[in-house]
Order: sequence, then structure tokens, then C-alpha cells
Amino acid sequence: MAERLLRRLAHVPLYLLLALAVVVMGVPFYWVVTGALKTNQEIYTFPPVWIPPNPRWENFVEAWDAAPFGRFYLNSIVTTLAGSGLELLLALTSAYALVFLRVRVAGAAFLLILAALLVPSQVTLLPNYLTVARLDWINTYQGIIVPGASVAFGTFLFRQHFRTLSREILDAAVIDGCGHLRLLWQVVVPLSQPVMVTFILISMVSKWNEFLWPLVVTNSLDMRTLPIGIAYLYSVEGVMNWGPILAGTLFVILPMLVIYLLAQRWIVSGIASGAVKG
Repeated sequence: MAERLLRRLAHVPLYLLLALAVVVMGVPFYWVVTGALKTNQEIYTFPPVWIPPNPRWENFVEAWDAAPFGRFYLNSIVTTLAGSGLELLLALTSAYALVFLRVRVAGAAFLLILAALLVPSQVTLLPNYLTVARLDWINTYQGIIVPGASVAFGTFLFRQHFRTLSREILDAAVIDGCGHLRLLWQVVVPLSQPVMVTFILISMVSKWNEFLWPLVVTNSLDMRTLPIGIAYLYSVEGVMNWGPILAGTLFVILPMLVIYLLAQRWIVSGIASGAVKG
């Protein structure tokens, strides 16, 4: 009995840290949700109004009408799905080549990929823009998507996972006559679903929330994405109507939140599978 009590008491600091993390991450999100239903007066009131007495749903209508959010949604969906799909394809094939193709430069290539992880994206901003401009890809979907189809993180994650796969299963598939493409798509990919879901989620969140590159490579309202679209809700005169602004923020947050909730059971196993073996 005493041992059970001591074990439970030993977990108390962990529960306190967990509760602190929930408060630190949950309160800002709760404030955004409730702020989207408040008037400016209620938002600036102190002490804070935690539950809006009269939810103002008109804020969502005002935010939607203030800018072409339908077009912003379309642009974000196209660039996110196409960009994440291309990144997944390149990461899978690159990692497969590093693990299963016996080439002398595989080690050196992997070191270069690791080095690419250390390069800030801002460093490649100007070279990418000049390249896109020469290709006449300004204000195009390919101009937004192609430069972001990097494979460094994905290649690293999949390479680490591929090295943990059972050699017996892979050898049996080769004996049955599988070539490289068939081995990849019919054996390796089905065994890597948790890692794939994890990588797709990370990639989609990154591309959905990307602000700087779509801002630089587009100059037409019709090609803007959702994160840039929120800026159109700000008043140039300096008087901010925070209700519609927070409502517009929810337009960006909610799709990725729903996807995360649907895929969360894959995330922990996927990250663990990609970090077991070096």
C-alpha cells in the first residue's frame, strides 16, 4: 500500500508539468476562440471577459466578407496538398535510394542532406526567387510549390525508419522477384504508414502556415494564401477590430487542428519508428 502511494506521489510533479503545459498552450487558443465572439470593448475589458455574454457570430461573416477567403482557401489547399505530396514522393524515393541501393556516395549524400537541415530558409529566399522569376513562375502555383519541395527532413526521417525494417521480409520479397519500385510501393511503403502519416502532417502544417515565401512570390490577390489573407483584416488607420481578425485566425487554425485530431494516433508511433536506429 505504501509503495503504491509513493509511486503515485512520484508522478505528481509530472502531472503538474502536464497541467502547466496545457495552461500555457490552451489559454491562448481559448482566448482566440472566445475573442472571435467578442466585441472590441469586451476584448479590452479588464478583468478579462472569459465567456462572451452575447456571442457575436457576425465577426465570422465580417471576416469572410472583408477579403476573398474562398480564393485564399483554394490556394492554400492546392499548394498544401501538392507541396506535401511532392515532398513525400521525393523523401520516400531519396531515403529508399540511400538505404537499399548500394552506391559508394550514399554516405556523402546523406551528410549533405543533414547539412541542408542546418541552412535557414531565409538564406535560399533570394536564389529561389531569382530562379522562379527566370522561369516566369511569379504568381503561379508551381512558383509557390516547387521551391518548397525540399526533402532533407523527410529523407532523414524515412532513412532512419527504413533501417529498422525486417531484413527477412525484404529479402523474401526480393527472392519473389520484386524489383526496386515494386519493393518500395508494395512492401516498404505499407510497413511505413505511421511514419508517412507523421511526415505528411508535419509537412502539411508547415506549408499551410507558410507566410514569407507565398508573400514574396505572389503579388496578386487571387494567388494569396490564408496566412497572408489575415493581413487584409488589419486596419491601415491603426484601429483594430479584433473580433473579425481573431475569426480570420480561426479560418487558418481549424482545418489543421481537425487533421491533427484525426491523425494523432499515428504521430507518436511514427516519430518513434523514425528515430530508433541510427
